[in-house]
Amino acid sequence: MTRDLVVGPDRLARCRWSAGTPDYQAYHDTEWGRPVRGDDPLYERLTLEAFQSGLSWLTILRKRPAFRAAFDGFRIEAVARFGPGDVARLLADPGIVRNRAKIEAAVQNARAALDLPDGIAALLWSFAPPPRPARPARLADVPATTAESKAMAKELKRRGFRFVGPTTAYALMQATGMVDDHLAGCHVGSGRESP
Repeated sequence: MTRDLVVGPDRLARCRWSAGTPDYQAYHDTEWGRPVRGDDPLYERLTLEAFQSGLSWLTILRKRPAFRAAFDGFRIEAVARFGPGDVARLLADPGIVRNRAKIEAAVQNARAALDLPDGIAALLWSFAPPPRPARPARLADVPATTAESKAMAKELKRRGFRFVGPTTAYALMQATGMVDDHLAGCHVGSGRESP
């Protein structure tokens, strides 16, 4: 077993990044890398990845219930109707990350998602690469960006989305099971089927 895996008290091997807190372990074991297909759930993940930019993912995980309440459950149609009063409300909400540019991007991204003829899920999943023949052996083998994440970010920006660079796009791909970056030997698998 590589040093990038850790065995927990339950004797299960996990990616080392998940060992820091119970929040990380639960996210790793039950959500990260599992396929997400719905428009609203994918909009939520895209929004949270954008808010995470420059911050710890743990901060976002711990604020997630407040984000869901503040952004009306991440229902695209509801957030797309947010106006200046909603932005002011969000900027005053201590439960979320109060960054005007990210809040305004979340609203703009909901509006851009509504303009997609086949929905955001179809667009995002169109960039998912074919499954790899093997999982990465070490954390050093996991890229920060790929050709697919660069293409996804470029297309999202072309369609009016904001805060969606190639690194954010790749983190989204990891989180939503478009790629399986659980390390070889980790007890969790994405279960992603071939497209």
